Amino acid sequence: MNKRSITQNEKKLILVLDNIRSEHNTGSLFRTADGAGVSKVFLVGTTPKPIDRFGRPVGTIAKTALGAEKTIPYEYYATTEETITVLKKEGVHIYSLEQTASSVSLFDVEPQFPCALIVGNEVDGVSKEFVDASDTVLEIPMNGEKESLNVSVAGGIGLFFLLQKKK
Repeated sequence: MNKRSITQNEKKLILVLDNIRSEHNTGSLFRTADGAGVSKVFLVGTTPKPIDRFGRPVGTIAKTALGAEKTIPYEYYATTEETITVLKKEGVHIYSLEQTASSVSLFDVEPQFPCALIVGNEVDGVSKEFVDASDTVLEIPMNGEKESLNVSVAGGIGLFFLLQKKK
């Protein structure tokens, strides 16, 4: 795990996985993060880690990440509060990807860097603590009958949109 500092002058993006349940989604998000050019992934709470407690690779994550779990630096934080403290200390603009009464369309924002994009649990979404600590809450406008996307799909849309707008 590489714990290098993110400075105000860098146009970097951190992907934060908030209590993701699925090893498949975790691996997929690592692979997407690599493809998008994310600088680091933060794993929070119950999000599965690429290496188990015995130091062995987690097969499902390795299979879906296709090696990206080895190329993208990641850090693990046990709590939301600890993660928020690190992000705020580093001066990172915090975006949560969640539907709320005050969320704005992902497509209407001019990203501020360095920043973090938080994606949440497959059932409960981004935790209230992360939403409350966010500088901006983003949502992906939905046109069909379903109100949400799979977290790995939503994360990919969010990452590529924010980074393609990077100046």
